Amino acid sequence: MAMPMPMPMKKNRRLYGSLSSPNTLKVLALLYEHDLDFEFVPINVDAGEHKKQPFLSLNPFGEVPVYEEADIKLFETRTIIRGMGHQYANRKLPGEELIFWNPKGQAIVSNWVDVEDHAFEPLALKMVYELVDKPKNGLTPDEAALTKAEAELAKVLDVYDAWLAKSNYLPSNKYTIVDLLHLPNLQALIDIPETKEMIESRPHVSKWCSQILARPAWVKVLEMKHNAAEAN
Repeated sequence: MAMPMPMPMKKNRRLYGSLSSPNTLKVLALLYEHDLDFEFVPINVDAGEHKKQPFLSLNPFGEVPVYEEADIKLFETRTIIRGMGHQYANRKLPGEELIFWNPKGQAIVSNWVDVEDHAFEPLALKMVYELVDKPKNGLTPDEAALTKAEAELAKVLDVYDAWLAKSNYLPSNKYTIVDLLHLPNLQALIDIPETKEMIESRPHVSKWCSQILARPAWVKVLEMKHNAAEAN
C-alpha cells in the first residue's frame, strides 16, 4: 500500500519514518526524552515509499525521517535533534537538558556530534550491513571489508574508552544529544555476537553503553519497535 497524502495533523507534531531506520529511532528517542505528544507516520522504505511522491514533497532527497511541527518541516536528523534539544530544553529539569546553554559547552557537544556522524556511525553501519543485512538477504559478508571496518571501529571505541574514563558521558558528565545519537547503533552492536565483545571488552564504553541503553526514553523506542513487529 502506497503512502497516503499527508492529512491535517491530529497532533502538534508528526514524525515520518521507518522503525528500521536508525535515524528515525534517534528522533523518536528525543521525542520521548522530552515527553512530547506526536503522531508517527510509518514509511515503508523496503517498498521504496521514501523515493516516491508524496514523500518527496516532504523531503526531496528521499530520506527518512521527516519531522513536521506547525509550518516547519525538517529532514536532516542531526538538525532535528539539535533544534528540538534547544526548543524543548526547558521541559527537562535544570542541569538535565540535553544541550548546554553556554556557547563553549555547546561547541564541545557539536564537536562530538560530528564525531558520531563521521567517525562512529559509518563504521557501525558497515558492521551491521556485513553481519546482519547481507546474511538476511542471502548474501555472503565481505570479509576484507568487515576486517577493515572492525579495525577502524576498534580505534574509535578506544578513543571513547579513554574519554569515558574521565567523564560519565560523551563529552561531559551529563547525558546530551551526543549520547542519544549513539543509541540505535550501539544497540545494534550489542545485539550482534561478533560485535558485542567490542563493547564489553572496553570497561568504560561498556558502562556508558549500559547506562544510556537503559534510559526510559530508549526503552519506549524498543517497545514501539517490538509492538510494531508483533502487529505484523
